[in-house]
Amino acid sequence: MTIITVETYIQAPVEICFDLARDIGLHCRTAASTQERAVGGVTTGLIGLGEEVTFEAVHFGIRQRLTAHITEFDPPHGFTDEMLRGAFKTLRHVHEFRSEGAGTVMTDTLTWTAPFGILGKLADSLFLKAHMRHFLKERNANLKQIAETERTI
Repeated sequence: MTIITVETYIQAPVEICFDLARDIGLHCRTAASTQERAVGGVTTGLIGLGEEVTFEAVHFGIRQRLTAHITEFDPPHGFTDEMLRGAFKTLRHVHEFRSEGAGTVMTDTLTWTAPFGILGKLADSLFLKAHMRHFLKERNANLKQIAETERTI
């Protein structure tokens, strides 16, 4: 099992950050480098408890799909999505938000198990963990920029 945590400070209220992080259209916009798009379940607007979304994206030159289910929901403090179907053996993404000063600290904790046993563990240590951290940081930087300038979608 691999765990990464990324913290991002955003100069915007916690409620705005919470809603922006669960907006499906914005998710696709902030993950544009992987050509991400919603193709099933909730494909527009804000996702909530018990709902599912299927994203299609290109990672490592391969078009992939991942279906996630919102399993925990505590507005505006956090939500958790867990993979139902996708390339990983398991994947869990905890999104947490806390007010700090005039803004919000957004903390993403991503936990996964790579498929393919020992080969998956090797891929994880060679490139997958770095790729996932880079993807999350890039997405969060894009979300931060939107939250601090546009504040709406």
